Amino acid sequence: MVSSKRDYGQFCGLAGALNVIGERWTLLVVRELLIGPTRFTELIDNLPGIGPNLLADRLRSLVEQGVVEQQPVPGDGRARQYALTEVGAQLGPPVLALARWGLRFLDETDSSSATRARWGFLAVQAMVQEDRIPDVDEVYEFRVADQVFSIAVASGAVAFGRGSVAAPDLAVECDTDTFVKIGARMLSPLQAIATGAVKISGSEDAVKRCIRMLDLS
Repeated sequence: MVSSKRDYGQFCGLAGALNVIGERWTLLVVRELLIGPTRFTELIDNLPGIGPNLLADRLRSLVEQGVVEQQPVPGDGRARQYALTEVGAQLGPPVLALARWGLRFLDETDSSSATRARWGFLAVQAMVQEDRIPDVDEVYEFRVADQVFSIAVASGAVAFGRGSVAAPDLAVECDTDTFVKIGARMLSPLQAIATGAVKISGSEDAVKRCIRMLDLS
């Protein structure tokens, strides 16, 4: 049962959703868990400013609503981590759509705010334009600071993975700030390549196809 402090008192699907995920920080907690199961201490590190008591409250609420569950950490029977349930994982598409929508509101004044390379894994998913997926079989690898993730294109569909891949058709390397600025269209890929902020290896055609798919042309 949703507690009164989260109840908008409206018989509406959107209000029902906001009863569960509408409080401050909650969707950012979901963002972290969309990347993968995460320990409490890792959530604190990747959500600067939230505070442990508030994070515990948000997690407790999400667990009560069946959006999040606790799991044992592989290889450490005493440790616990948080993960999205099947219901929670359904938040993936709307959260990615919100992230894509929100990129337009970022500007230079935000560039000094906290950022994490791991967020790039979701950002690149949010940027993919379904109607621009190339009709080829290719793999694009991104190295953003210490994080590595990839997009595999095959038969008109995409799959996303974390970690390095063998022989990618395109490899992109940059720091976190550069990646976010490109996604927010504060910096074009060609400008970043020309200045050395982005390093690439791969064919020119693969670069063009990737840029078009991510709507960065």
